[in-house]
Formats: sequence, structure tokens, C-alpha cells
Amino acid sequence: MHAGQNLEYQILNSKGKSTGAVRYRVVSISTDSVAHKKNKAVVTTSVRLKSGLYDPTNLVLAQQDLTFFCRNDTTFTDGLREINYEGLKSFRDRRMTYQGTPLAWPNQPAPGSALGEGGALVQVSSPSVAIAKVKTTVLKRKLVAGRIPVTVPAGTFSCYMVKSERELATAARADLVLKNAGREIDYYDPAVGIIKTEYYDKKGKLLQSRVLARH
Repeated sequence: MHAGQNLEYQILNSKGKSTGAVRYRVVSISTDSVAHKKNKAVVTTSVRLKSGLYDPTNLVLAQQDLTFFCRNDTTFTDGLREINYEGLKSFRDRRMTYQGTPLAWPNQPAPGSALGEGGALVQVSSPSVAIAKVKTTVLKRKLVAGRIPVTVPAGTFSCYMVKSERELATAARADLVLKNAGREIDYYDPAVGIIKTEYYDKKGKLLQSRVLARH
């Protein structure tokens, strides 16, 4: 990535029809070095991005600031990338605070290896009371295949495949939690990033996909 770069993902429904887009703009890139064990420096490169969700008419539906970073041989995407905007529709005009847990993407992963979970937590509140927590968790992530060719509008890329479970939850209180579970398959090229993501319901039916259109 480089400052000023623009990336775009097309959002496709189960029939392959475009229903919108997600666009990213790289705002800045910075590098920090911190001394670690045996005086060996650990270098972290951070990328700040502006993210926008758009409908088919190019209307902005949501915007978010994100931070991706790279440390050693692993890249981490911001957990806030996983926000469940559908689950937030009923809480319009409320105060929201955001917390993300990054998702790891090894540059040279071993097929069959497990990856840590991550996602987004949104606390919805009014000035006087907490209303609900809307959470997206990507868990039980497993790298199931070595590099395979994946073709999207932006081109053909050599990708690793990661299968995960995806859980959406809305908690109005501790004893009232509405959950919706499904599956997710990600294809990523360490030199480029996430190339394609497919979302399925718990029965294995394809619901939506996001494909890289330009980078």
C-alpha cells in the first residue's frame, strides 16, 4: 500500500449481481521500532485508511477509520472492518463507540494452521443509558489450502484460502442475546491483501461475496 492509494471491493448477492461497494483510501503509512528481547528491534508498519460503504447509486451508507499493520511475518486487518451494519440499522441516531480485535494474515502460512479470532464490538447508548452491544466475531479460522488462482475484476491472484465461522450477536442485556451464525471463506494474497470473501448461512447457502475490483 502507499499513501493516496484507493481500493474498491464490489459487493455481490448470491446471484452475482452488484449490490454496492466498499472503498478504502490510504491516508498515511508510518513505521515504529521497539526494542525487544536480546536487544532485537520489532518493527511495526501501520497503515491508516478511510473506509466507506456505498449502495448501488453511490450513496454513502457508512464510513469508518481503520488501521492495518504488519509485524514480523504477519499482516493484521482492523477488526472494525467486520462491523455488522445491518445489525446497527435499528439504532440510528444513537451514540456508538467502537472496539476492534485485529485479524491475522500470515505471509507464509502452513496449510492446516489455525488463526486467531477477531472482529468488532459496537456499544450503542443514549446520553444516560447503555442500550445494546452489536458484535461480529470471526472465529475457528483455519488455513485449508495452499496457493490457488483466484480471478476477480482486478485480475488473477495467487491466494491462500481461510475458512471461518462468523457469528453476529445483538445483546440488549446479559440474558437477551440474539445470535446469527454462518460461515466465511477468505482468499488472500500476502502481496496484495484480501482478494475475495464469501459469506454463507449456517446451511451452507451463499449469501454475499466481496471481490477486489481495483487496487
